Amino acid sequence: MYAIVRAGGRQEKVSVGDVLLVDKMGAVGDRIDLTPLLLVDGSTVTSAADALAKVSVTAEVVKPAKGPKITIMKYKNKTGYKKRQGHRQPLTQIKILSIDA
Repeated sequence: MYAIVRAGGRQEKVSVGDVLLVDKMGAVGDRIDLTPLLLVDGSTVTSAADALAKVSVTAEVVKPAKGPKITIMKYKNKTGYKKRQGHRQPLTQIKILSIDA
């Protein structure tokens, strides 16, 4: 059994026991309910909104994480202007505990 859920602005394919990185949410140990968009159980595919309202996908926050370092360079020719900036996106590692239909 697996589900497609909305997690942190993206859609992720998850099954019980999966560990994935999503945008920053919650503190360590918090339980999070993710919104299911599709549920596949063997040959049964559920995508109806009223049936998915009864489905719950529960995850637990494992630890905070950071994305890769991104370097931003701005440069203008012949003016002496250059600017360097870095960014690391804050992420959260979560573990899927259960998919209840």
